[in-house]
Amino acid sequence: MIKRVSLKDIANKVGVSTALVSYVLSGQEKKKKVSRELADKIRKAASEMNYQPNEIARSLRKGSTKTIGMVIADISNPFFSHLARYVENEAMKYGYTVIMGSSDEEVGKSEILISTLLKRQVDGFIISPAEGTESQIQKIIEEKVPLVLIDRFFPGIATNSVILDNYQSTYEATTFLINKGYRNIAIVVYKTSLIHMKERVRGYYEAMMHSDLAGNINIIRINALNTHKEIETTCYNSIINDRKIEAIIFTTNLLSISGLFCIHEHKIKIPDNLAFIGFDGGDCFDLFYSPITFVKQPIEEMGKDAVRILIDSINNNSNKNTQIVHKPELIIRNSCRP
Repeated sequence: MIKRVSLKDIANKVGVSTALVSYVLSGQEKKKKVSRELADKIRKAASEMNYQPNEIARSLRKGSTKTIGMVIADISNPFFSHLARYVENEAMKYGYTVIMGSSDEEVGKSEILISTLLKRQVDGFIISPAEGTESQIQKIIEEKVPLVLIDRFFPGIATNSVILDNYQSTYEATTFLINKGYRNIAIVVYKTSLIHMKERVRGYYEAMMHSDLAGNINIIRINALNTHKEIETTCYNSIINDRKIEAIIFTTNLLSISGLFCIHEHKIKIPDNLAFIGFDGGDCFDLFYSPITFVKQPIEEMGKDAVRILIDSINNNSNKNTQIVHKPELIIRNSCRP
């Protein structure tokens, strides 16, 4: 193991005190009246010895680690991997490093990640919370650590948040299908109590009700921990055996991708046999033989907003809570009939 060069090592080489080396390397030589010649000698020795300052110790002295803890719900979901990249890029502009972990939608794993990041004394958190983690979020607030919830939030907890207008996303998608002449429209969602998914269900439900299609409402709920297998079963039972479904909306990127695989495997033609609307887009949507219509979330803007709000909270020690709701955009391609 290579020994880390210390201030004492530099002091011994130059023949001065450790305190004097510390003054120079922290830019205080003028304040401490160190001659320019000696200061240059100390810096040269530090460079030759490949001295690397202890950033953790320095940060703790300043009361800031210049780090942000980010906990996302599922790194395998392209939405979250893209979101993490945008957050990381934006944080770097402010001089912050992002330490990221994925809860994989598990309460226990989320608790471990948050506890670890608190021990590392991150300056703030950006979190897409898993279901059932309200107490963990509340703990961060009680610790007075700046926090922004992204993509998801808990209605009963007052904190910063950056989210999508989830109700509008599915209301608009469903209305689009109805205006195209579709009546038997199904929606695929996760089995969860999280508000963002409830709002997507509500948008679909109210669009159907407003068009007097109450009898055609078909909400298909999928277990998040076994998405592909359940989609396969649901696809076979609901779409192939029950030929009544004319159009289907998948409400996350992973659900959309799993749905496309299943539909393609069973040789269901889009849009001839079934209209399809997905979420978030991606290469899979673009390269499909019939490019997929999808609900676009402004992922980059959401990431930038989350960082901006968090940095403002860190710098101003603000108790003000900011909520930003982004509008969705329906990107119309060829997966629904003209």
